[in-house]
Amino acid sequence: MVQMQQSQYDAILFVSFGGPDKADDVMPFLENVLRGRNVPKERMLEVAEHYHHFGGKSPINEQNIALINAIREELATLGPQIPVYWGNRNWYPLLTDTIREMKDAGVRKALAFVTSGFSCYSGCRQYRENIQNACDAIGLDAPEIDKIRVFFNHPGFVNPMARNVQDALDSLGNETPGPVLFTAHSIPLSMADSSDYCKQLQEASRLVAKQTNISNWKLVYQSRSGPPTQPWLDPDICDAIRDLHEQGETSVVIAPIGFISDHMEVLFDLDTEAADLCESLGMKMARANTAGTDPEFVRMIRDLIAERAFSLSEKTAIGCMPANHDVCPLDCCPAPVRPATSQRS
Repeated sequence: MVQMQQSQYDAILFVSFGGPDKADDVMPFLENVLRGRNVPKERMLEVAEHYHHFGGKSPINEQNIALINAIREELATLGPQIPVYWGNRNWYPLLTDTIREMKDAGVRKALAFVTSGFSCYSGCRQYRENIQNACDAIGLDAPEIDKIRVFFNHPGFVNPMARNVQDALDSLGNETPGPVLFTAHSIPLSMADSSDYCKQLQEASRLVAKQTNISNWKLVYQSRSGPPTQPWLDPDICDAIRDLHEQGETSVVIAPIGFISDHMEVLFDLDTEAADLCESLGMKMARANTAGTDPEFVRMIRDLIAERAFSLSEKTAIGCMPANHDVCPLDCCPAPVRPATSQRS
C-alpha cells in the first residue's frame, strides 16, 4: 500500500509488563514489580512459585515477540512504514534501555502501544509515568512519546474475543450456551473507583456476550496481590466457580477479557488453579483464548497507530461507550491510596 501522507511519528514503542526468562530471574523480577507496594513477603514467595511451576520462565516474552513481529509485517504492508521497538516496565528489555536505543537511532517522536486495553492507574497512567521517567533519565535528547488510546470497545478486540468464546462454548458440546465467566486482573478498590476500569470491562464483556448470544454471564476477577486488609475488586474467579457449582451448573467457560495474551496470570490462575478447582467439583471447564496474534487484532493495532500517525478524526468503536480519548487528562486514573501500615523490622 502506498502511503498518501507522512506519518507524524518515526517509530512505535511496544510497551509491556515484562517477565522472567529463567528461574534466577524470578525474585529480581518480582522485586521490580512490587517495589514500593505493601505486598506481604509470603505473597511474593507464593507468586514466585507460580513461575517456578513453569520452570521460572514467563510465556509473556515470546508472546510479545510474536505480536511485535506480526505488527511489523502489518506496518510493512499497510504503513506507516516505521520501526517497532520493545521496552518493558519490569524486566529486560527495560524501557530506559530501549528509549536510549531509540534516541541513538535518531528517533525524535514515537507512539507507544501498551499491552493493556483498559483504563486504570496500573494499566494506563503508570505506563505513561514509566515512559516519562525513562525519558527523564536519558535527558533532553530523549524522544517525545505519546500513548495510543485504550481499545476495550474496538471491534478488532471484541470480534476475536467473541470468536474465542464461541470456540470454547462449542468445545463443551452444550446445547444451551453458558455460563460464561469473563475475568480480569483484580485491582484495589481505590484504583477502580478513580478510573473507568470496571465500566470498560463490563462493556467489553457485554459486547462479546451479545455477539455470542450469551445471556448467562458474569464479570469476575483474579490474581489479587494486595494485603488482606486492603479491599480489592471481587468476586474472585474461584469463588464464582464454587457459586456456580452450588447453583447446579455442571460446566463453565472462562474468558480472560482483561488480558491480550496467555501469560502467567492466565496459565496459572486459570489453566491451573481454576481448572483444578473445576476438576475437584466435577465441572467441565473450557478456557477461551486471548486475542494474541489474531489477524484482526493485529490489524486493529495498525489502525490505532494510523489514527494518530495520520491525524484521522474518525475513531473506531462499537457499543454504548465512545472511543476513549487520545490524550489523557492530567487527573486521569490517579495512583491508588496506599493503606497506612506500621513499621516492621
